[in-house]
This record gives sequence, C-alpha cells and structure tokens, in this order.
Amino acid sequence: MLRNKDILDEKDKSKILHTISKEVTFPMDESDKKAINDMLEYLTNSQIEKIAKKYDLRPGMGMAAIQLGIPKRYFVVVHEQEEKETFKNYILINPRIVSTSEEMIYVEEGEGCLSVNREVEGIVPRCARVTIEGYDMDGNKVKYRGREELAIAFQHELDHLNGIMFTDRIDKDDPYKGADIYRAI
Repeated sequence: MLRNKDILDEKDKSKILHTISKEVTFPMDESDKKAINDMLEYLTNSQIEKIAKKYDLRPGMGMAAIQLGIPKRYFVVVHEQEEKETFKNYILINPRIVSTSEEMIYVEEGEGCLSVNREVEGIVPRCARVTIEGYDMDGNKVKYRGREELAIAFQHELDHLNGIMFTDRIDKDDPYKGADIYRAI
C-alpha cells in the first residue's frame, strides 16, 4: 500500500516534479499497471475517513505517475459520487484535452496537491468543463467529459505530466487575480 512518504514532495524533488513525462507504449509494463492500481487504492482509501485516519493518508482525488517518480504520461482520478464512499475511477494514459468550455472557474478554498504539504494562497483559473481523451491500461481509447471539480482534477493531473505544479499557475504578483471574473466552486 502506498503511503504519504511514497509521494514526492515539492521541497525534496522539485526537479523531478517539473519533468515533462514521456508517452507510454503499449502493451504497458507490469510495473506501470501496479503503480496505477496502487494510486487507485491510495486515493480511494484517502477519501474514506476511517481508513485515511487509520493509515494517516492525506486526502486526494488524483495522482500522476510523476508524483511517484515515474516520468510517464498517465494519471488516475478517483471521484466520489453523490452516494458517500462510492467512487468512479478514471485511468488516463497519454491523455490530451480535446475541448474546453469558455467559462473559467477556481476552487474557492484553493487547490491542493499531494505533493504540496503547505497552505497556498491564491487561485488557479481552470476551464469549467473539459473533454479529455486517452487510453486505458489495455490500450483502448477512452474519452471522458468532466465538469467543475472533475474538470479541475483532469486539468491539474495533466499539468503534472507537463511538469507544471498548480503553484506555478498562481499569479505571484496578484494571487487572487481573476477572482472577480471567474466562478468559485
């Protein structure tokens, strides 16, 4: 089982976290399949309060391979459904966004990241809706449409694959720039 210590921290490994990840070739390596399953398990457990507390897991919704030191283009998102402790898993390999909304949003309490263990002031403008394409672990094409928090998760994790941390997207001179024109969620 993955633990918090297995996830790279911005302070320790910022060079690795700013690496642009390489395309995955199919068939996938067994080690990559294991990493995907480990990420899914961590994220699911981290969102179930009792398990998260027992194993001291920081809650998270998404994780990119680079956060485990694997510079390959894949990430997972575990999205809790309206029914508490019911989750939908998204596995995206070699993902790319194919369409976005014009509407921009941001997380009112601020975005977070399993690789950033501190409070960060400011907003990260994101598209309210995105359509993303990629592949599953067997190399089959997949396409998902995300709204609001799911759209933000897709964009956040795709940024990781491009070597971009959410902190890089906050305006250093005006951290709340755009808060008056974008919609808070």
